[in-house]
Amino acid sequence: MSEYTTKINQAKLDAVESIKERFSQSKNFIFADYRGLRVDQITELRNQLREREAEFKVVKNRHAKIAFAQLELPDVSEYLVGPTALTFVGEDSAAAAKVLFEYGKDSAVAVKGAIIDGRVFDASQTEAISRLPSMDELIAKLMGTMNAPLTHLMYAMNGVASKLVRTLQAVAEKKQAEGK
Repeated sequence: MSEYTTKINQAKLDAVESIKERFSQSKNFIFADYRGLRVDQITELRNQLREREAEFKVVKNRHAKIAFAQLELPDVSEYLVGPTALTFVGEDSAAAAKVLFEYGKDSAVAVKGAIIDGRVFDASQTEAISRLPSMDELIAKLMGTMNAPLTHLMYAMNGVASKLVRTLQAVAEKKQAEGK
C-alpha cells in the first residue's frame, strides 16, 4: 500500500501569505456577511469605508482561518462561515462599524463580529461599539472641555472691563449734561 501525501498548492500558499501580510498591517477586523449585495452596492460601501480609513475585502474563509492561526490572532472560525467579507480597520473601529451597521439598514450587509485590539466581539457587542463617538468627536469634546474654563475666564475679565468703560461713559455723559 502506498503512503498518502498531500500536494501543496503554491497558489494557495501565496494567497495565505498575501492575507497574512494584509492582516499584519491591521489590528482590528470586522466580519460581515455580504450575501445579496450587488457590485455597485459593494463599491459604494467600500468607498464609504475608505473615507473612514477602512478596507472592505472578500476573503476565502479557509485562507483567513489559516492566516489567523499562523499570526496567533484569536480564533474567529465561527465568523468565517458562509460568504464573509473582512473590513480591515485603521485606528477608528467605531466609525467603520457605524458605516457597516448604517449601510446594513438598507441593504443585505450583516455584521457577524469583530476583533478589536486583540479581543473578539460578537455582532451585538460590535453594534454597541458602533454607537460610540468617533475618535474625532471625542477629541473635539475633550478640547471643548479643556477650552471652557479659559473661555469663561475671558468673558468674566472682558465683562469687568466693559462694565468699567460703561460706568465711565455714563459718568462722562452725566457731567456733560450737568454742564460741568
